[in-house]
Amino acid sequence: MNLKIKFSFCLLFLTVSLFAQKEVQLTSPDGHIVFTLQLNKSLPEYSIAYKKNTLIKNSILNLVFKDTKVLKNPGAGSAPVFTEVNENYDLIVGKAKRVNNHYKQVIIPLESINAYKVNLEVRAFNDGIAFRYVLPKQNKTSFTLLEEQTQFKFTSDPIVKALLLPNYTSSHEGLYTTMPLSKIKEDTLMDMPALFQLPNKLFVAITEAALLDYAGMYLVKHNGFVSGVLSPLPNQTEIKVKATLPHNSPWRVLLISDRVGALIESNIITSLNESPKIKDWSWLKPGTTTFPWWNGTIIPDSIKGGNNFETNKYYIDFCAANNIRSHTIVEYGGHEWYTNDGEGYQPGNNVDITKPVAELDIKKVCDYAKSKNVEIRVWTHWKALYPKLDKAFALFEKWGINGMMVDFLDRDDQQMVNIQTEILQKAAAHHLHIQFHGAYKPTGLSRTYPNELTREGTLNYEHDKWDNMVSPDADMDIFFTRMLAGSTDYHLGGFRALPYSKFVVQNFRPYVMGTRCHMLAMYVVLENYLPMICDYPDAYIGEPGFEVLKNIPTTWNETKVADAKVGKYISIARRKNNSWYIGTVTNLTAREINLKLDFLPAGNYSAEIYSDAPDNNENANHLIKKKTVVNNTTVLKLVLSSGGGNIMVLHKLK
Repeated sequence: MNLKIKFSFCLLFLTVSLFAQKEVQLTSPDGHIVFTLQLNKSLPEYSIAYKKNTLIKNSILNLVFKDTKVLKNPGAGSAPVFTEVNENYDLIVGKAKRVNNHYKQVIIPLESINAYKVNLEVRAFNDGIAFRYVLPKQNKTSFTLLEEQTQFKFTSDPIVKALLLPNYTSSHEGLYTTMPLSKIKEDTLMDMPALFQLPNKLFVAITEAALLDYAGMYLVKHNGFVSGVLSPLPNQTEIKVKATLPHNSPWRVLLISDRVGALIESNIITSLNESPKIKDWSWLKPGTTTFPWWNGTIIPDSIKGGNNFETNKYYIDFCAANNIRSHTIVEYGGHEWYTNDGEGYQPGNNVDITKPVAELDIKKVCDYAKSKNVEIRVWTHWKALYPKLDKAFALFEKWGINGMMVDFLDRDDQQMVNIQTEILQKAAAHHLHIQFHGAYKPTGLSRTYPNELTREGTLNYEHDKWDNMVSPDADMDIFFTRMLAGSTDYHLGGFRALPYSKFVVQNFRPYVMGTRCHMLAMYVVLENYLPMICDYPDAYIGEPGFEVLKNIPTTWNETKVADAKVGKYISIARRKNNSWYIGTVTNLTAREINLKLDFLPAGNYSAEIYSDAPDNNENANHLIKKKTVVNNTTVLKLVLSSGGGNIMVLHKLK
């Protein structure tokens, strides 16, 4: 990776004035964000201001160890160390290719009562603040953490948009709640990322980055203030983290701006992760994939159904003819592709992921797919995979499998976090990509392990098979919360759209809500390096708009939020080389948007524009396609139906 790194170091020696005030201050490179740590209290307290507006004030930082409960102020002679870093790095998968990582940093030495040495590491970016607890090498060799008491005391009563959860065991799939913080019930778990809308049109989103060998964090309102709480280790409630020294907590990240689109554009989360451990990722090929489970594995009557060569050949041929990168082998008739005597996809006593069902010659399927330049992926329950991880991965590589979905994880305690990291590491060694389902949010590990192509952790279109929860209104919540963390799997591709008022639940050949253009635009609006094309082949052939999905990129050079209003609509532009893809979606309210293209570089672009048709309230699959020429002075009037959308593809003209 060609890094151009510019370091400027400045050691701050504590003056008499600083010792008296016991205050450390850090500003972002542009000076808009100010982080202040006060050390004259019984516990360290921090505040954050943005453009002279104090957002968070007098918020406690504390680690509760099993043998001690409080941090104390730095002793005499402990000098905070200030640093400024301005570097460029490349992402192998991401919403940007080249990222400028510019921040100011301070490391503040702290000690606990029982002599645990703790350093607070803080970074100030132009679009947010991140900090973490660093336990350096010291006399002790290990620690047991009962809780991390990190507070976020807002100076106002912000409007919160968050997924509220009943407990720590969760697939992280549910409808989001939007209400004032004061109205949220005390000690209710709020999943991260959570969005906080403050007065003066200010936005703060809280999440975490670089979650490694540690417990996942949630937010709660406790005694009226927002605090972090950690997911406990299994089969008990007291202990959250057990680890050896030295050790770091994940980064606590606050994305901050007066423009909500800046939170979506931010690359802070990947920037807080390490560069890839493996140098050669040429084998990794992000792209679209089938997922026949969603449509019911629909095949023509001429093909004998089942987990067999003929069924998979049908989907592989469809991929090869339509530039779809991979085909996923999941199940057929309610039974997995591998041997299992359990019920409902749960592993039984005799589950064996290394033994395909009798009629499936998976090596033959992989060989055929390779001859067609199509990759093969498989689905697996994590409990079937993990006990045979090394054997399975070696066998998968031998067969020619290129990746997999690992499902039903449903936890983010330290043990599960380590399991997922191990899966990523060992998968990379066998040239396998990973898609986590029933899993917690991303934390930027796609920088370190680019084979983490996507994660679920969100309510999505799989629910269209059994309920009507995932409406265009629900989509809107995801863009301003879950998607802030990174790649978001959403079961895209349903090509039988119905207006919301006419939607019916159907398990086979399911319908989707909204318009065809809404679905097409979701491929641009959502950040996802492995989006599904999950309907059956005949649902696409000859259908308007399918030509967009044949050529849609899944990783990008640049991302811009052209326009957005929380909960209402969003328009995102993503660049791939010299072409731009612009996706716009609205909630259930029809609206008109005047979209400025002033983010485009100079020059003219040919534009293919797909818009909602006037009769979408009757036939949601109708669309209007037109071609025109645009440039960065163009303002386009977008007419969006209820649950509608618009997608345009712009190619630079010479």
